[in-house]
Amino acid sequence: MVVLLTVVHIIVCVFLIVVVLLQSGKSADIAAAFGGGGSQTAFGPRGAATALTRATTAAAIIFMLTSIALTIMAGKGKSGSVLEKVNTAPAQTQPQAPAQQAPAQQQPTTPPPAQPPQQK
Repeated sequence: MVVLLTVVHIIVCVFLIVVVLLQSGKSADIAAAFGGGGSQTAFGPRGAATALTRATTAAAIIFMLTSIALTIMAGKGKSGSVLEKVNTAPAQTQPQAPAQQAPAQQQPTTPPPAQPPQQK
C-alpha cells in the first residue's frame, strides 16, 4: 500500500510541476515588468478558471492528501510519546550512609603573641 501511494505521489508531483510551468503568469507582458498595467490588482485581473488552473488545483489537493497519508503510514507502529519509553518501576536505591567527618579544627583568627628569644 505504501509503495502504491508513493508511486501516485511521485506522479502527482511531476504533473503538478509541469502544469505550473505551463501556465503563463498574470500580466506577463513586457509592460508589466516596467510598471505598466498599474490599474490591475496586485495579483492581476480575476478571469475564468481555465483547464490548467483546475488541473493545478486538483493536483495540489491530491498532493496534499498523499503527503498526509504517507506521513500517517510512516508513523504507524512507532510510539508517539517519549514517556512510554521511561522505566515506570521505582528505582531501588540504598540509603546513603552518613559520611564520617573529622572534627573541624578552628584556626585562630589572631596570631599568637610572639615570644622573646631566650638568652643563654
